[in-house]
Amino acid sequence: MDGVRLLRLGKRLTELGREMVTDDASETLTPGEIAVISDVYQHPASAVQDIRVRTGFAQSHVSTSVARLRERGLLDAALDPSDGRRTLLTASALARTYIRTQVARPAEPLIAKAVATPAHAQRVTELLDELATLLLPSQPPPP
Repeated sequence: MDGVRLLRLGKRLTELGREMVTDDASETLTPGEIAVISDVYQHPASAVQDIRVRTGFAQSHVSTSVARLRERGLLDAALDPSDGRRTLLTASALARTYIRTQVARPAEPLIAKAVATPAHAQRVTELLDELATLLLPSQPPPP
C-alpha cells in the first residue's frame, strides 16, 4: 500500500467514524470540538494545556472549543485544587450519557451500507477489529 492510498483509506474511515458518532444533536459540533470533548471524556480533570498536547491542536483552538463546549453545557470546569490558576475540565453528565449512547452503537449496520455484500461487511468488520488491535495503543475503557 502506498501513502496516497493509506491517506484515502484514513479519510474514508474518518468519514465512517464521524457518521457513527454524530447525529442531529452533534451535527452542530465541529470536528475539532468533537476531538476536544472526546479527549476530555477519556481524560477527566484535564487542563487546556493537557488537551493541547494530546490533540496536537493550537492552544487558541483548544481554548475556543472549550469555551463553546462549556457554553453548551457539555464540559464542566473546576479550579485545580493544587493550583488555583488552572481550570480542570471534565465532560458533563449530559455529555457522558450522550457519548456512552453513541459509542455503544454497533458499527456493523453502517459498514454493511458502505460495502456491496453482507460477506464483505463481515470481512471488513473483522479486518477493522484486527487493525485496531495492531495499531491502536491499549487504553483503559472510558469512564
